[in-house]
Amino acid sequence: MEAYAVLESGGKQTLVKVGDKIEIEKLSVEVGQEAVLDTVCAVSDGTTLKVGAPYVEGAKVTLVIDGLKRGKKVLNFKAKRRKGYRRLVGHRQSITVATVKAIA
Repeated sequence: MEAYAVLESGGKQTLVKVGDKIEIEKLSVEVGQEAVLDTVCAVSDGTTLKVGAPYVEGAKVTLVIDGLKRGKKVLNFKAKRRKGYRRLVGHRQSITVATVKAIA
């Protein structure tokens, strides 16, 4: 079994393995640079599993930033009946695309 980790970023948890391409919330790191995230909820070396409460102490995931992109547009529509009030708001989340380099 391969080593894997459960990583938390932007309020979402992602299962990652070395070499995986992942999309997470925007990080303030330049393209081509490495980012080290220590918000690891669980880590496994292939035989044993360590689960944190809430994070595993000393566990780190190293990412190489591949680029930035925008997510799908989410539309929010509000209306009040019989009042002529209508409002449409759109939102696109910024996303960081990264490759998992190492799990420690």
